[in-house]
Amino acid sequence: MIRLDRLLFILASVFSLAGAACADAPVVTWPQGWQVEAVPESAPGVSRQRAVKIDQGGTPLMVMELTMSPVQGDHQVNLEGVLLEMRKSVQKDFFQGGYQSVCTRIHATTLSRLAALETTCTITQNGRHVLSQTLVAAVDADKAYVLSYAGQAEAYKASQDEIDAARNSLKL
Repeated sequence: MIRLDRLLFILASVFSLAGAACADAPVVTWPQGWQVEAVPESAPGVSRQRAVKIDQGGTPLMVMELTMSPVQGDHQVNLEGVLLEMRKSVQKDFFQGGYQSVCTRIHATTLSRLAALETTCTITQNGRHVLSQTLVAAVDADKAYVLSYAGQAEAYKASQDEIDAARNSLKL
């Protein structure tokens, strides 16, 4: 199985593309029993929130992270282009680790009150499904948001109700 430190490294690489964030942090209700982790500030005003689902033996099963970044008022964000770059980064990082990945086409969805785009990647090793990761991105007038959640294949499927509840709780 992929260790959480490898998964978090890959996610950190993806989230570094999201940039710096504004002071007003979005609100999310994390699933009960998930451990909310402090995310070190990588730039002044960065807003990143993370929760990890851990089994009874202490093994990480899932990680969810929400990042909010400022957008200059005169800048038009190519949301599909940003999500494509994030997806390529995820695939490249997994490939370098000896894994294969196949991602869904980017499609429309919602993130809180905002129109958003989403893609989900299935990561395999030697033909066996080991991980799934979903990236969701949305833009408001002056902020961009990225929600990512990833986990071991079985945990990802079993956690879908918790993931949906957290997504539905978002207040951006």
